[in-house]
Amino acid sequence: MKVLFLTEESWAGLILRVALGLVMFPHGAQKLLGWYGGFGFSGTMGFFTETMHLPWLIAFLVIIGESFGSVALLLGLLTRFTAASLAVIMVGAIVTTHLPHGFFMNWFGKQQGEGYEYHLLVIGIGLALLITGAGKWSVDRLIAARVRN
Repeated sequence: MKVLFLTEESWAGLILRVALGLVMFPHGAQKLLGWYGGFGFSGTMGFFTETMHLPWLIAFLVIIGESFGSVALLLGLLTRFTAASLAVIMVGAIVTTHLPHGFFMNWFGKQQGEGYEYHLLVIGIGLALLITGAGKWSVDRLIAARVRN
């Protein structure tokens, strides 16, 4: 338990988790709530299971991981678990969808799809959070202090 929540009073963890949480929130909100031009829970589940042929459990975990995970990161709650989950989701996205389109994002609309550079950044930030923990102003720090006593 202690290892999961233990974190230093560092700015690095705070900056990394807030940046990742803010970037991931719209993606999760698209999938869960249909915000920002997304399809919402039903539409996303249908796309993942019927078009991409993902098992329903994987589709469900991706939606929940991105939506609730982004909020958890902003709060600094279960930071290591959430960061690892998002890294795994991004590896899955690269392998199932983005690898054939190359490294770069589709900035000029000349590719058939998006590359995986964004996904590598999420993986890198996730791995850094696994090492640093949540940092300053996090629920994880409060829990770690209680577990320690």
